[in-house]
Amino acid sequence: MSPTTPASALTIAGSDSGGGAGIQADLKAFAAHRVHGLSAIAALTAQNTRGVTAVHVPPVAFLRAQLDACFDDFDIHAVKLGMLANAEVIHTVADVLEQRRPAHVVLDPVMVATSGARLLEDSALQAMRERLIPLATLITPNTPEAELLVGRSIGNADHAEQAAAALLDMGAGAVLLKGGHLHEGNRVIDRYFDGVSSEEFIHARLPLDAHGTGCTLASAIAAQLCNGLSLANACEAGIDYVARGLQQGYTPGRSEVLVLDHFGAAPHA
Repeated sequence: MSPTTPASALTIAGSDSGGGAGIQADLKAFAAHRVHGLSAIAALTAQNTRGVTAVHVPPVAFLRAQLDACFDDFDIHAVKLGMLANAEVIHTVADVLEQRRPAHVVLDPVMVATSGARLLEDSALQAMRERLIPLATLITPNTPEAELLVGRSIGNADHAEQAAAALLDMGAGAVLLKGGHLHEGNRVIDRYFDGVSSEEFIHARLPLDAHGTGCTLASAIAAQLCNGLSLANACEAGIDYVARGLQQGYTPGRSEVLVLDHFGAAPHA
């Protein structure tokens, strides 16, 4: 790779036909950080700012073909994992990651829709615990997702710390527990734990209904890892990026749901 060639990051996730989340948000975040974005589509959705109307999961043989095509030709520095719809998909992805061993894996465990609906069956949840979490450099659950993974409720800061410890015990390298679902006044506290140090990243809670923030955060962190930041610094930079994207966001559809402005939020060169 020449000095002018950007590092490559791979997203393995679902496609959002509305362009606000999923693979589309991931590739925008990579580009905004001057990272070359690769993608392997694990699910296709018929989706807009009003919701999801259909989901199609391609055969895992085709997913495997996409993954092999990417790893065979590119030096992949970071992998971001998003919507992996069932246990078969999770096992396929884990098999490839165990074989290829990329430097960084950022796992956004997409398991609970904004509406609160479960997106994963029990076998997929167990596969995520046993196969993906031990491969993750970082896992970025929101509160409902962390509750499902650790099997207990999270109602305050102490519970969050206990849940993070449980995720580290499952094999995660580090945990960024997102605080948007915890009610802590007019602020959002995202908590980082790596078993040695812990940090809190605090932002004002914005009165917005936004789309694609979790996808974007995990991708921005993966991109910052490609660009050489430490894990904790990459988390802080990713959170700041999402905050800027929200502040400059827009409503491209006919709903009031906001989409992030990736390039308005891009870090300055």
